[in-house]
Amino acid sequence: MKTKLLAIACGLLTLPVVADKLALSVDTITVSGLSSGGYMANQFHLAYSDRVNGAAIISAGPFYCAQNDITVALAGCVDKTADTTDLNKLNRHVKNLAEHGKLAPLTGLENDKVWLFHGARDQRVAEDVSTLLYQQYQQWLTPQNLSYIKNKPFGHVFPTLESGEGCAASNSPYIGNCNYDAAGAALQFMYGEMAAPADSLSGNIISYDQHALAGKQAETLAQTGYAYVPQSCTEGTQCQVHISFHGCNQYADAVGKAYVEQTGLNRWADTNNIVVFYPQTRKSLFMPLNPQGCWDWWGYTDEHYATRDGAQINAVMAIVDALNTQQESL
Repeated sequence: MKTKLLAIACGLLTLPVVADKLALSVDTITVSGLSSGGYMANQFHLAYSDRVNGAAIISAGPFYCAQNDITVALAGCVDKTADTTDLNKLNRHVKNLAEHGKLAPLTGLENDKVWLFHGARDQRVAEDVSTLLYQQYQQWLTPQNLSYIKNKPFGHVFPTLESGEGCAASNSPYIGNCNYDAAGAALQFMYGEMAAPADSLSGNIISYDQHALAGKQAETLAQTGYAYVPQSCTEGTQCQVHISFHGCNQYADAVGKAYVEQTGLNRWADTNNIVVFYPQTRKSLFMPLNPQGCWDWWGYTDEHYATRDGAQINAVMAIVDALNTQQESL
């Protein structure tokens, strides 16, 4: 019965996974993301910092930078900043949202670990934009819990040791062969001492139906999402949860499983008992308009996009909770 229900929930799989043995630590989640995925990782972190204690963000700007307006987003939150990007104003908005329960209490951020990265040759997102995110986190985190790397000569990519395309080119699938293990650097900063990454993976990538697990909240997402499940996590070991958000034009219908397989996160997850979720968006040429398959960081779903009421944020959390709750209750 357990295996049958998990098969329905997961969509199932290219290889069998004993998913009914999974036990997930869903209150110590970490997140990561590139570009729009970085914006979403930040939003997810602040919305649920009572359940998320680490974030690794590549090439993204401050919370609510777009202010629910795509013109503001393009004018000051991507390849340039603008007068509209008033950090004090944004911070006041964050405080107001937290005071009204739309974000987790900001006091809970102090001991979280946040790793920020911006490539020195990144022309898609300006360094000043990423620096605003760094300055924003500075007010909430203790200094030793915040890292900002901006001196690597990389383009707009997720940097890896040897996967992907040219490191400075910023071409699809936006995975950079940079001789730099961003996944390892980020995870070790967030988790502390870790076992060495796997040379070959023990586990499997599973697929699951995002619409079935999250319902109406997932209507702007693709039907299929993915997760990497180490073998240890199918054998009764309690495993941590890491959620990694792809960037624009990096969703599975555009680049296949490049983001799911090539960032290097799975190698570290394999030997450190971490299940990595890779939720997926989809492009839309109609309303809500999202032609590049981005995560919502400017309000194309609705004005609640960056908060605990945000459809995409809650869809992703619902997926994690649904898979875990099923395994605990069946």
